[in-house]
Amino acid sequence: MDLMFNISGLTNDEEEFSSSKKDVLKFLKIIGVDSRFISYTPQKIYINNLRFSKFSRKREATFNKQYPEIEVVRNKLFQKICSKSSRHLALEIEPNSRILVPEDNFMIELLLEPYTRKYGVELVRDGEYDLKVNPIILDDEVNGIFEGIFNGEGLNFNHRDDEIYPLANVSLEWINSFLEMDGHELVENKNKNELATSFSEFLDDVAPQYKENVVKASEFIEKKLEAEK
Repeated sequence: MDLMFNISGLTNDEEEFSSSKKDVLKFLKIIGVDSRFISYTPQKIYINNLRFSKFSRKREATFNKQYPEIEVVRNKLFQKICSKSSRHLALEIEPNSRILVPEDNFMIELLLEPYTRKYGVELVRDGEYDLKVNPIILDDEVNGIFEGIFNGEGLNFNHRDDEIYPLANVSLEWINSFLEMDGHELVENKNKNELATSFSEFLDDVAPQYKENVVKASEFIEKKLEAEK
């Protein structure tokens, strides 16, 4: 049973916790939360995986007593986004690597922040890096595939070994639904090809789950062609 935590016996009598990231994460560890499965921001703690984080309601109550100014976000849609994103990141991220992240991309930063603890990566905005974030989303990836086909170019295989794709299997609808709920500016498709967009909208009406299947088919063909070289 998950009991209300009395942290007085777990810390030194004179120990105080500041609002620094280091102290917040330290306090979470003391009360039994696994910070590898939460995303930290100074204003909010976002739960990525409720089960693995062990961030129960009782632990949340204990946390709020120490940090009443920091909100704990239990957004199920965000947890689904994290689950989808992790399928790519688990295969793409190398431990202790330096990852170049784009400027002003709240979603990317939120998804990658836990990997500084999970894999020991360092997120950088300039300078040398091992991996670079490509912020392409599922909708743009699918539209890019359709655009290449409609233009007679065939499939465009644009994935690079030195890039990671946190949002490549996350839809614009999911991203914007979460951003709207969390009070952030919405994002738009980067691929504006009219024919590809129209075809995607048509398929949305008749086969709503088609996008991931299109990407999987493209990846399968790419791997098959690579193996035949």
